[in-house]
Amino acid sequence: MWNWDFAIKIFPEIFAALKITVTATFAGFFLALFLGMFLTIGSRSSLKPVAYGSKGFVEFIRSTPLLVQLYFIFYVLPQAGLSLSPLTAGIMGLGIHYSTYLSEVYRSGIEAVPQGQWEAAKALNFSPWQVWSKIIIPQAVPPVIPVMGNYLITMFKETPLLSAITLVEILQTAKIIGSHSFRYLEGFTIVGFLFLLLSYPCSVMIRRLEMRMTKSVR
Repeated sequence: MWNWDFAIKIFPEIFAALKITVTATFAGFFLALFLGMFLTIGSRSSLKPVAYGSKGFVEFIRSTPLLVQLYFIFYVLPQAGLSLSPLTAGIMGLGIHYSTYLSEVYRSGIEAVPQGQWEAAKALNFSPWQVWSKIIIPQAVPPVIPVMGNYLITMFKETPLLSAITLVEILQTAKIIGSHSFRYLEGFTIVGFLFLLLSYPCSVMIRRLEMRMTKSVR
């Protein structure tokens, strides 16, 4: 049965762990944003080794589980001399994994840019940096922002996997409390409520942003 006194007692401890969850999510997302763009540009490079390397990296990461990648970063890299804290390893794992998905999002946005824009940039003798920074990216990114927002929510829901590399986020905190008190109902319910409290408003904002983007296109 539900025990309000116990729930109120453990809530501050679980809520405090929410900072770790939010930090890992947003830091991983920003890493994914930048790395995803580099992967997209690399896959379109005229240099075949760069293009094939970028595409191969995307396919490899997308074809392997995030959990395996987290284990590799946290447990295998130290054997090569690169030791990372659980939070840093978690951010890297989330960022690298989802950068491959965001790269496909970027690709769809770039391919939606009219061919005439590329030809105009070439006719004006723009440098590659000017083409991407002033013409292509400003047109390609805004229409795909809602899709990118959906991946942000997905990343937030994936953070419990980070407990596998000893990162004590909200779900792991609830597990520890349950193992000590033999009461899991209150802890897991609070965790579910906190996930809902953060993800639902984000979902609403993304839907509204998508509607606004659709109207602007029309």
